[in-house]
Amino acid sequence: MPFLVFLIILSASFYIYYKIKYFRSKRPMERKLLSGKSSMALGLFVALFGLNQLFLFSTTTTYVVAAVFILLGCASAWVGFKSFRHHIPYVKEEAKHFDGQTR
Repeated sequence: MPFLVFLIILSASFYIYYKIKYFRSKRPMERKLLSGKSSMALGLFVALFGLNQLFLFSTTTTYVVAAVFILLGCASAWVGFKSFRHHIPYVKEEAKHFDGQTR
C-alpha cells in the first residue's frame, strides 16, 4: 500500500521534526507541548506500521503483532493529544510572560 507507506514516512518525519524542536526549545511548557505533538506523531507511526503489516503478510503471528502495534500506537497518539490539549493555555501564558520580559 503506497499510501500507507507515504503516511508512515510522513509521521516519522513529523516525529523527528518535533523532537528537534523539543531539544532546541528553552521554555518548559513549550517543551511539554512539543513532547505531546511528538507522541502523537510516534503513535500514528506505530499504528500505521501495524496496519501496513496486515496488508503485507497473512499469518496469525502478523495479526497478533499488528494488533498490538495498532493498539499501542493509538494509545500513544491519544495520550499525546490529551497532553497537547492540556498544555495549550500554559504555553500561551508562558509566551506572554517571556515576550513581556524581552521588551
